[in-house]
Amino acid sequence: MRPTTEDVRRVATALPRTEEALVRDRIKFRVRRIVYVALSRDETLMGFAFPREERADLVAAEPDKFLLPGESDMRFNWVVARLDALDVTEMSELVVDAWRMCVPKSVAAAHAATLQHFPESLPDSDAL
Repeated sequence: MRPTTEDVRRVATALPRTEEALVRDRIKFRVRRIVYVALSRDETLMGFAFPREERADLVAAEPDKFLLPGESDMRFNWVVARLDALDVTEMSELVVDAWRMCVPKSVAAAHAATLQHFPESLPDSDAL
């Protein structure tokens, strides 16, 4: 099932320190000033934090799913996914991994420990 904006919002806002912002008519999720997920204005594309040195391989491996960011965003750790090419589980993993790139390691570790101790707090892809 294709993830919706509400699915992305549900996953992102469950992560510690996340804020949702509307910037130039685009929904963005960030930790302080660092954006880790952004939706296109038409909500068909999801940009997300991703290691710059690995993104060319990701796009080459699945070009129907992933694309390089626009030229102005090439300097950032960023890649773009077509939401209709993802399922909810994969979208959730991309959002959480992007968030991990933006928070202190101690925050990410504490969140991971919470999930290990309380597995019922893991996102249920059927519920998303």
